Amino acid sequence: MPDFEPVLLKRINANASSALDAYRADGGYRAVVKALTEMTPAQVVDTVKNSGLRGRGGAGFPCGLKWTFLPKDHPGPIYLCINADESEPCTFNNRILMEKDPHQVLEGIILSSYAIRAKTCYFYIRYEYGDAYRNLQTAIDELYAANLLGKNILGKGVDLDVFLHRGAGAYICGEETGLIESLEGKRGWPRIKPPFPAIEGAFRKPTIVNNVETMACIPHIVNRGIDWFKSIGIPPDPKNPRDTGSYGPKLYCISGHVNKPCCVELPLGVTVRELIEKHGGGVWKNRKAKGCIPGGISMGIMTEAEFDTPLDFNGPGRVGCLGLGTAAVTVFDETTSIVDVLYNICRFFAHESCGQCTPCREGTGWMMKIMDRMRKGQGRREDLDILDEVAKSIGIMPGTTICGLADGAGWPVKNAIAKFRPELESYIRKGERTTLPLALAH
Repeated sequence: MPDFEPVLLKRINANASSALDAYRADGGYRAVVKALTEMTPAQVVDTVKNSGLRGRGGAGFPCGLKWTFLPKDHPGPIYLCINADESEPCTFNNRILMEKDPHQVLEGIILSSYAIRAKTCYFYIRYEYGDAYRNLQTAIDELYAANLLGKNILGKGVDLDVFLHRGAGAYICGEETGLIESLEGKRGWPRIKPPFPAIEGAFRKPTIVNNVETMACIPHIVNRGIDWFKSIGIPPDPKNPRDTGSYGPKLYCISGHVNKPCCVELPLGVTVRELIEKHGGGVWKNRKAKGCIPGGISMGIMTEAEFDTPLDFNGPGRVGCLGLGTAAVTVFDETTSIVDVLYNICRFFAHESCGQCTPCREGTGWMMKIMDRMRKGQGRREDLDILDEVAKSIGIMPGTTICGLADGAGWPVKNAIAKFRPELESYIRKGERTTLPLALAH
């Protein structure tokens, strides 16, 4: 892949100040002036829709298309909610944007609010992000002082208030209706859909929920245009009618067993191998990779033989993964036991299940207990088939749960059994050989 000039991380890589004056000196808020002066809200919606921007939070749903789901001529209020919960393990791209360049995100929020006619934005941020919270609040205060937030923004008759709301450390609040429930002061667990948030969201009013990185893309689309955005990334696969393309820049996180954990910005479609070798400094300690988690643990597992898979919205599905997810690549080396990897994943999901849906509440717990027993050398030969059956029986896709947490919990289990079954079977056989019969144990 040729050298790529960062857009979202341009100011961060240059160690530019996050202050409003510095951001404006670098061209910041020109998109807001352009939109409020030269464009109607409908034109901003069409621009984002036609750019092909897909949500960067995990699902990859087309951003502008989601905006069009709002009821026409609704009297209001309409709300914009920003999902900055970022609880997917090993994911930190939103944190970098919020801490280092908060005004880029806030400019996207102003543009999005103008487009959907929202006068209130709730910025839902995970509690653990202390620096991000403080830097965002400072930036918001600067915007109020500069008449870029509040009443009659820049004298254009547009009103917008932005409120930071700190979550309480629950993975389930990354799901948009779980986020809304938490925002309303209730227990953070997902709602049954329909109605979808665009029809009935926060406080039972039409609501759009977007991700932080998605917001950061919007000023560049308004400033540079649709053609520029579509010149980056990968067009739709003509053989896949459901693929709408993977356009624009993307922030990729690289962590785990690599020499240089980092967050890099590249066009959508970079391969896992290039991320590891060129940007992550290769696998640590001169070892070989066994596999990786390509986009957060809910997306599943790739083997080393699958590292040439492109990380766009369509690529991971070709090797049995759930999708691109958050594009957070976590590498594990050849010395790592897949049993340990799978146990940690199952333990995480068992802990984070909200408990509302029985298949998820019980299924994630069963999988964790089986993996714990297997890890202790007490696995049984039938355990792999039981795990596979449970993993395939929970989630939205088999139609047994309200949200996708169960799908995310089951996917890495299904992947590991399909792709690493010989290692798992060997681990079980080893445990059988080293475990005393019950009668002898006494």
